[in-house]
Formats: sequence, structure tokens, C-alpha cells
Amino acid sequence: MEDRYSLQTPANPWMIASAPFFQGLPELVVEPALTHLVTRTHPANQVILLENDWGGSVYFIVDGWVKIRTYNLEGKEVTLNILGKGELFGEMAALDEVPRSTDVITLTPTVIGSMPSQDFVKLLQTEPLAGMRLAQLMARRLRQVNRRLRLRESDSQSRVADTLLFLAEGQGKKAQTGTEIPNLPHRELSSLSGLARETVTRVLTRLEKKGLIKRDQDIICIPDLLALERTIV
Repeated sequence: MEDRYSLQTPANPWMIASAPFFQGLPELVVEPALTHLVTRTHPANQVILLENDWGGSVYFIVDGWVKIRTYNLEGKEVTLNILGKGELFGEMAALDEVPRSTDVITLTPTVIGSMPSQDFVKLLQTEPLAGMRLAQLMARRLRQVNRRLRLRESDSQSRVADTLLFLAEGQGKKAQTGTEIPNLPHRELSSLSGLARETVTRVLTRLEKKGLIKRDQDIICIPDLLALERTIV
């Protein structure tokens, strides 16, 4: 889906090449795969992809945050994942040549590089390590979804704690005071955890009073991941 509000910017292939997916891949393989890369800057709350769109590209996040969204049978929005710098999306439609299965929306101003699907598939066909990286990525995402499904019957504190740990695993950054994750709007944490927004707000306040998290405007810091994990029952 092309959005008239996106701004095309000069492509910087090596910003994409620094993404975890490409780490360790031979430069002679990566360079031609990025030949047709296009980079665009998108504002917050912009739809990048829509469910049932036909896909012609695979996308790499250079900077910013996006959410992966779908809807349940009652028409309620469900956030499946939050992705940040270095992550990729759109790979499933590229592999099996079917319409997109989810929506993708920016949460912040975001820079995204798009690679034609045929270049991505060719990379997988010619470089075994690229195929292994993709398999590892998909296995990690499936494992995360399975864990969250198992916790759907747990208490609210367990579900919020697991959501924070889920974000820490995917997007956490090590700092002197602990592991930092983005301080997302409570509506996004609500959708990820399957709880009411008011409940999420109460649980975050409780966790902060216990010293299990620290919050400022942009960041949630988790001083001890294991201590937070021990609250999950």
C-alpha cells in the first residue's frame, strides 16, 4: 500500500544491512539484495499495510515503532506485536504469494526500507544463513504468541508483566539501570495483554510501587527481568 503522506528519502542500504537479519551474511550476497531498496519516512499513526492487500515488498524498520494489528470475531482490534528498529515484516506474503494477513501501523515517526519480494526470495534461495535467520525469527514470534495465549487465563498482573517481558525480549535495550523498553500508550499495552486500559494503568502503578519497573515519558525501565518474571503465576 502506497501512502501519499510518506516521504521518500535517499536509500542507505547499509543502515538496513546492520539489522540482525543480515548479521554474518557475506557482503557479496547482501549488496545485490539491497540494490532496489527504497527508504521512506512515515508519520505516526500511518497505515503501512492493510490486511488483504497484495504484497510486493518486504519491509525493514530503520527507526521508529510499528504495531501489527488484526481484528477478532467481534470486530475488536487486537495488537499482535510491536516491532522496532532492526525488525522486518511483510515476509509471509512474499514467501507464499498470498494477501497480507494483518495491518501494520506506525506508532511513532518511522523510517522504513522496502525490498522487492523477488529480491528477498532470491536472497533466501542463494544464502542458506538468510533462510536460517528467517526460520529463527518466525520460531521466536510463534513461541511468543504461544506463551501469551497460555497466559490469557492468568491474573492481570501476570498478563501485564508478561507483556512487558515480551517487549523486552523483542525490543529491550540494556542500560546501566536495567532493560529499557518503549513506554507505549496504555491502549497498546491493553490490546497486547487483552485487558482493559484502566486495568493496565492500575497494574503498571502497582509494579512501579514495588520497584519492578521505572517509568518516564518515553521509556519503561525493568531493573531486574527475573524479578518481574517471578510475578507471573
